[in-house]
Amino acid sequence: MTGRVFLLRHGETEWSRTGKHTGRTDVPLTERGRELATAAGRLVADLHDPPPALVLTSPRRRARDTARLAGFRVDDVDERLAEWDYGEYEGRTTAEIREYVPGWTVWTHPCPGGETADDVGRRADGVIARTADALERGDVVLVGHGHFSRVLVARWIGLPATEGVRFAMEAPSWAVLGDERGVPRLDHVNLTPKGRR
Repeated sequence: MTGRVFLLRHGETEWSRTGKHTGRTDVPLTERGRELATAAGRLVADLHDPPPALVLTSPRRRARDTARLAGFRVDDVDERLAEWDYGEYEGRTTAEIREYVPGWTVWTHPCPGGETADDVGRRADGVIARTADALERGDVVLVGHGHFSRVLVARWIGLPATEGVRFAMEAPSWAVLGDERGVPRLDHVNLTPKGRR
């Protein structure tokens, strides 16, 4: 493998700022989210020369806008990069859900009408498989979401999807996935631009 995977979580939205689970809902970036998405691009500015071998984004506007503001030309929208489908918990905070499901987390409990961790893990595996050819030519940039990105990090290094709980991915932040002589490794996680509060 020649390249590495640069995984970017989208910039701040009103829902991400307030802790609402945002899967299918297409919430736009806040003004601060737009500024930080631009700053996130500067963190990896050396990627532009040469340009990445492949840039993929989630279909959600917040991810597509983050990719553009970070300075990337998107090659394709991949539905598998979409955020976890929270089903009936869409738009609710963890505290609200715990009012009637004590101890609930997305990692340990079901999302009625939504996806399981294993469902999300299978999507992440599909994205990883799609990047294989491009990684032989150079770096790959994937722009997506918080929980999904954490699952993808876990799956990259061979852990179950539920182990994504062990990685932080603030809005916006980078994870960098590499390998050492064919063994997948985590090079960096939760790299955020200066100016975050």
